[in-house]
Amino acid sequence: MREAFLAFERRTTALALFVACAMLVAAACIGLYQILSRFVFEQPAEWSEVLVRFTLIWMVFMGAPIAFRQGAMVCVDVAHRLAGPLGKRLLDLVAAVCALVVIAVMLWFGSDYAYRGRFQTISGLESFSMTWAYLAIPVGAAFSAIAVIACLVDPRRQELDTAQ
Repeated sequence: MREAFLAFERRTTALALFVACAMLVAAACIGLYQILSRFVFEQPAEWSEVLVRFTLIWMVFMGAPIAFRQGAMVCVDVAHRLAGPLGKRLLDLVAAVCALVVIAVMLWFGSDYAYRGRFQTISGLESFSMTWAYLAIPVGAAFSAIAVIACLVDPRRQELDTAQ
């Protein structure tokens, strides 16, 4: 069961990383287009700034699971170094529970925002609903929750902690 969950987590985190990278590339390309259209062709596109903002939002929320999985988020470094194996495990558990509480709040309110924004259109992109922008919050939160839980159950992490 543990190995199946970790395999599932590896796939979801890889998907999140792919989406985050794709959003970064899209933001860079759209930003370049925005600069060219505004300053070279002197005909700014009204949709480009909004689309850059939303691709960056998606990039951040889809990049969070990777940061969680690599242990690059919440860290109590000094206490972690001074604690023994049991203390390290307890600190990891406390940090994971705190992260999961924040992620649950993001999931709850992000879903609510996405639902409420279904009739609101994006300024500059009138044919798109704000739901697409707000969906970054619950989707990123769901991927992050999977990554945080995987950090707790990953036996390789326990081996690294005892080796230090």
